Amino acid sequence: MSLLQVSIAAASAVLNADLIADTVGQQSRQNRNMVAVGLAGSAAALDSKVDIFVDDIKVGELFNSSTGAVTRDDMYRMGASVPAGSRCHAFVTDAAASNPLNLSIDFQDL
Repeated sequence: MSLLQVSIAAASAVLNADLIADTVGQQSRQNRNMVAVGLAGSAAALDSKVDIFVDDIKVGELFNSSTGAVTRDDMYRMGASVPAGSRCHAFVTDAAASNPLNLSIDFQDL
């Protein structure tokens, strides 16, 4: 298992920004499953949204479930397959009003 966590300032989490661009966990040399994802932060719950992709395939939409940090209660099960060499993306489709956006992705290495 590996956990990818990012915290992106509202000024950088603008429309179409990829929250996990250039992170270590965006791509792996081995097959993985995207087990769960969670989004929190901004000014109020449900005021921000990201689309989750594996390469160019959309595997989910995610609203921020709370303000602050992502907890286990904020994580939603995904079950998306991530082939070796594929890049994961979290594109902002509804930008944060204020405060950072916090994203967690739980991967299982195969």
